[in-house]
Amino acid sequence: MTGRVEGKVAFITGAARGQGRSHAVRLAQEGADIIAVDLCAPIESVPYPLATREDLAETADLVKSHNRRVVTAEVDVRDSAGLKAAVDSGVEQLGKLNIVIANAGIGNGGESFDQVSEDDWQTMIDINMTGVWKTVKAAAPHLIASGPGGSVILTSSMAGMKAYPMMMQYVAAKHGVVGIMRSLAVELAQHMIRVNSVHPSHVATPMVLNEATLSLFRPDLEHPGPDDIAPICQMFHTMPKPWVEAEDITNAVLFFASDESRYVTGVQMPIDLGSNLK
Repeated sequence: MTGRVEGKVAFITGAARGQGRSHAVRLAQEGADIIAVDLCAPIESVPYPLATREDLAETADLVKSHNRRVVTAEVDVRDSAGLKAAVDSGVEQLGKLNIVIANAGIGNGGESFDQVSEDDWQTMIDINMTGVWKTVKAAAPHLIASGPGGSVILTSSMAGMKAYPMMMQYVAAKHGVVGIMRSLAVELAQHMIRVNSVHPSHVATPMVLNEATLSLFRPDLEHPGPDDIAPICQMFHTMPKPWVEAEDITNAVLFFASDESRYVTGVQMPIDLGSNLK
């Protein structure tokens, strides 16, 4: 099956690499034009390198390779005005908006709740939860105007469905995304706009497979690699794999973005190798 989002326009945050890039390229392959935004700058509380403007440009080139149009912007999801300007400009150039994928997020952890600094807590909440609300708030008028219908997909996590120790700020933010998803699903239903969330387990992207996270899992090793943490990650799952790939999340996102899910809203979709069963 091809052309599952033919003629639609998708607004994607965190699109420079990882899951966001995977979503952008696959939706382009399936016929959508893309508004792709990313911060493209470091964040003090994030212990691993974030995406760059070169990464965002590469995403744009990959979208164009499928003969689709793309508009890019360097935007922080904490910046309401910046988000609005990006989506307004994208819609002006591409003509409409049908799909919103609030994917941008950060990860950190390794400290007990009483050791997390207030700055680290606030940064996590501001990006991973409030940034989701700001993204949809900026895009919703265009979704409604382009309707009837539309799809909003929010990236949560298995940490939005269950608790994990030593990462309370991340768990709290990702649980908050579920509340945002459910509330939006109710409020936007009158416009036939459906709202759902995806809940990955470990994903083989730079957010997980980086030096800081590898060392967090294996502090006993001087320079751990992915193979060193794979047995630990596999313990989180019922299926004998340590992690999923970005394309596995994209498959779920594409379903929610397409008309195949036209009557599906308010759903939490785990892509987790059975982590929710443990």
